[in-house]
Amino acid sequence: MEQGSMETTNPNPSSMSGVAAASAAELLCCANARALLDSVDAFLFDCDGVIWKGDKLIDGVPQTLDMLRSKGKKLVFVTNNSTKSRIQYANKFQSLGLSVNQDEIFSSSFAAAMYLKVNQFPPHKKVYVIGGEGIVQELQLAGFTALGGPVGAVVVGLDPDINYYKLQYATLCIRENPGCLFIATNRDSVGHMTDLQEWPGAGCMVAAVCGSTEQEPIVVGKPSTFMMDFLLQKFNVSTSRMCMVGDRLDTDILFGQNAGCKTLLVLSGVTTQSTLDDPSNSIKPDYYTNKVSDIHSFLGE
Repeated sequence: MEQGSMETTNPNPSSMSGVAAASAAELLCCANARALLDSVDAFLFDCDGVIWKGDKLIDGVPQTLDMLRSKGKKLVFVTNNSTKSRIQYANKFQSLGLSVNQDEIFSSSFAAAMYLKVNQFPPHKKVYVIGGEGIVQELQLAGFTALGGPVGAVVVGLDPDINYYKLQYATLCIRENPGCLFIATNRDSVGHMTDLQEWPGAGCMVAAVCGSTEQEPIVVGKPSTFMMDFLLQKFNVSTSRMCMVGDRLDTDILFGQNAGCKTLLVLSGVTTQSTLDDPSNSIKPDYYTNKVSDIHSFLGE
């Protein structure tokens, strides 16, 4: 993979070809749920707002995942939340009673480490992280060190402990270290840290560094299709036979559309019906429904 092909940032929704914008989303029902099931071999699920909110599982998720597996469908979990590594996410799934292994999980923390690896980031250089333990763990697994210097890359993700010193050091590295990479795990504006309310997302931290450095980052999480390269290598399923299920239009649904997947929006997370129907919204999923378990209900399983 060449470096130039990986340096993707959030596309401007207004620049999308008119296909997605012109076609209205279909409300999921018994008939089209069956057609959707028959047309795909793999379901890609976002996690926050789709599978769980905070540490609370959304109703009906276990039965739906079990049903899809019984139909021979591959299940993949693609999350922009960088606070955990894939191992930590596998443990969270297990704690919630869901049988999901590490190989089925693709997180933006993993994507950040893989971006450095495929672009042959020099191992003697260090990575400065604004973010959680998930990024640090994935960097270590990929052979990179997040302590010391010289710093050749700054990775910014969701960091509940963000402070002025971290912003200052990241700014110095990016502006003064020749060739220092500025990598963002994602630019989600908000996320579900708990099941009760939305909290500021990684996009807030990324925006602060953008402001101080006057530079734009390389975005490795959704809607960038960087992670799709790894999905295709792992599961050998055509993107036309995949369905991306998510709660955000500008990340999950746009990721699916950019990759050529079918898309299903669930209204159990960030996006509301009014946001979807707003005339200014140009990102339309193929289907939408209230929650993931509607798939199970409509199929009468």
